[in-house]
Amino acid sequence: MIEDLIMRIWNNLIARPAGPLKFRFLMQPAVAIFLAIRSGLRDSREGKPAYFWALFANPSNRAALLRDGVRSIGKLFVFAIVLDCAYQLIVLRWVYPFEALVVAVVLAAVPYLLVRGPVNRIATMRKLAAHKSTADGRS
Repeated sequence: MIEDLIMRIWNNLIARPAGPLKFRFLMQPAVAIFLAIRSGLRDSREGKPAYFWALFANPSNRAALLRDGVRSIGKLFVFAIVLDCAYQLIVLRWVYPFEALVVAVVLAAVPYLLVRGPVNRIATMRKLAAHKSTADGRS
């Protein structure tokens, strides 16, 4: 039973990029990356640590960090679920909520998590380098 479920999910996921609404496989990660860059730059300005690392390394702030992440990509995540449900209705003639959730995580949450922290670190390093060169008397 579980093996059949996993195989159905896997086969349905593999077919998605070739079916209708395939544009979302480019647009949703692109929007997630844009939102991650915006949030990473804000984190750098505010002196916050890298997002993904801080989720694990700082349990006392985990709830606040998760709320901030949900605020940043919540609408995109919901939109990813709705689009996948529309795809499922068109192609599969049925809605599998767990599959829609998996697709939303892959298309929205994963790119966001992978980009936000490195953008913060790069922006912080550039800010420190600019500050150091200014302090050394170079422009």
